[in-house]
Amino acid sequence: MRKKIIAGNWKMNYTINEAYDFVSSIKDLINTNEVDVVICPNHVALERVYDLIEGTNIKLGAQNVYFEDKGAYTGETSVNMLVSAGVKYCIIGHSERRKYFNETDEMVNKKAKKLLEKSIIPIICVGETLEQREKNEHFDFVSTQVKGALKEISENDVSNNIVIAYEPIWAIGTGVSATASQAEEMCKFIRDEVAKLYSQEIAQNIRIQYGGSVKPSTASEILNKEDIDGALVGGASLTNDFVAIVHYE
Repeated sequence: MRKKIIAGNWKMNYTINEAYDFVSSIKDLINTNEVDVVICPNHVALERVYDLIEGTNIKLGAQNVYFEDKGAYTGETSVNMLVSAGVKYCIIGHSERRKYFNETDEMVNKKAKKLLEKSIIPIICVGETLEQREKNEHFDFVSTQVKGALKEISENDVSNNIVIAYEPIWAIGTGVSATASQAEEMCKFIRDEVAKLYSQEIAQNIRIQYGGSVKPSTASEILNKEDIDGALVGGASLTNDFVAIVHYE
């Protein structure tokens, strides 16, 4: 059985001290081994958060990475830098990075490969706009993203070392979640796409999250769907709602 994974994406929120205070307030409340729990603060707070969660069942995640090891890339962060900070997971391909920073499927693929080289698990984000959904183009669009992200990645890595997060762009930061049925439909579609690219066995192993205005009131219905293996939580991860989502029933 696939173990659920709940990850909190803080985006550009919380200073170092604010991060310290918040994690201090919730870390002892997250005491389950039933799900994998990941917190993804901004880069400047990574080390401080790691010091707080070391020895707990909470893992450290980053929100982005660059695909070169080092060099004249002002403002970027390498995988080795993330490793040195204790990072175990890294979000890549988030729609906000694609929209504001012009990230492409090719760049997401390069980032995924570089993370896998250093045993950091990529959380690869895919998802359509409202216009694409209304035009019934959402399946084709997400299929292209999945294929692009997984290009030339080994069966073993896809099966054991990658998480895919389905985040419909129209549900991110809007307060509107996809219905549990809509989320399940797309997560199953993604699993079927992985089966076509690799095998049914690998498709049954890969973990696929849902993200997009997840909150305690919607978490249980969404997370109990057969093909949804967790949640990538945005705004709610900045409050005690994150604890409630982790302990969904």
